[in-house]
Amino acid sequence: MKKIICLLIVILFVSCNKEIKISFIPEIEFISIAPLNVQEYSDEITIIIKYRDQDGDLGDNNPEIHNLFVLDNRNEIEYKFRIPRLSPSGSQIAIEGNFNIKINGSGITNGLTSQQVNYDIYVVDRSGNVSNLVTTSDITIYQ
Repeated sequence: MKKIICLLIVILFVSCNKEIKISFIPEIEFISIAPLNVQEYSDEITIIIKYRDQDGDLGDNNPEIHNLFVLDNRNEIEYKFRIPRLSPSGSQIAIEGNFNIKINGSGITNGLTSQQVNYDIYVVDRSGNVSNLVTTSDITIYQ
C-alpha cells in the first residue's frame, strides 16, 4: 500500500511540473500618443510603445531594413522605421524598453476641418517573427 501511495505522489509531482517556454515572438504595448490635438501638416505626433523580446533579436544595423511599422487607419498609409540592433550579435538575452515614434506632417483626408485618427503598430525581429498588433488611442487633426 505504501508503494502505491509513493507511486501516486511521484506521478502527481511529475504531472504538475510544467515546462517553462520562452516566446521568441517580440511583444509590444501601447503607452501613449501626444499631443491629442494636432495642427494639420505642422505638428509632430509622438507615439510611445513598450517592447519586450525574450531572445534579444529585435533591431538591425542594416539601414535598408525596416522592422517597425505604423499604419494610419484612415488611409492605410504605412510608415516604416528601423530599430537599430538592441543587443550584441550572437547573444540571446531578454531585452525590454520604450520606443518613441515620431510622425511628421499628418493631414486631414476627409475634406472636413478636423478628423480623428489612430494608428496600428507592430515590429518584426531578425528571425522574421511578427509582434502583436497594438492600436493607439485617437487624436484629432485640425486645420
